[in-house]
Amino acid sequence: MLHRDERTAIFIDGSSLYYASRTLGFDVDYRSLLTYFQKHCRLLRAFYYAALPETDDYSPLKPLTDWLAYNGYRLVTKNAREFTDYSGRRRMKGNMDVELTVDLLEQAERIDHAVIFSGDADLRRAVEAVQRRGVRVTAISSLRASPPLIGDDLRRQVDQFVELGDIASHFRRQTQETRPKAGPVRHPADISIDESSTS
Repeated sequence: MLHRDERTAIFIDGSSLYYASRTLGFDVDYRSLLTYFQKHCRLLRAFYYAALPETDDYSPLKPLTDWLAYNGYRLVTKNAREFTDYSGRRRMKGNMDVELTVDLLEQAERIDHAVIFSGDADLRRAVEAVQRRGVRVTAISSLRASPPLIGDDLRRQVDQFVELGDIASHFRRQTQETRPKAGPVRHPADISIDESSTS
């Protein structure tokens, strides 16, 4: 997947990686993930995308996003949107496709290889656009999940698809001691307003 001489940038859809890793039964060690890429390619940038609740309340994502911002990741955030689901419960949702697409296109002239941690088929046209500029694109997600977490359109478009479970050992969180005391990190799309107000 990686070549030592290739100028590489990674684009991590935080929510997508979170759900894929949890489905496969592991937590991501982001320090090890960065080290893995630094060892195997010329890593120029590591982008991490997260939609955060627009509230004064404490967010369970804050420790993670703060750590990422100070430890080698380019953090890209926006406010999550509140909506009411089909059952009448208020929920938070944030889609980071536009932000990821903009950065992908901006980096295209500087990199040889783009690695996208997402399976969102809506990214297909952005991938196609940077491929026309000579950039090789790899998507990392999971087909082992039920349903699969990568769209067919994206999987057909990228130069290479990598099953997350096949490389997870390189950046799997190893011990319970490193798990945050407040429990696993949860993304805004997975938190209902009812839940967050009672916790």
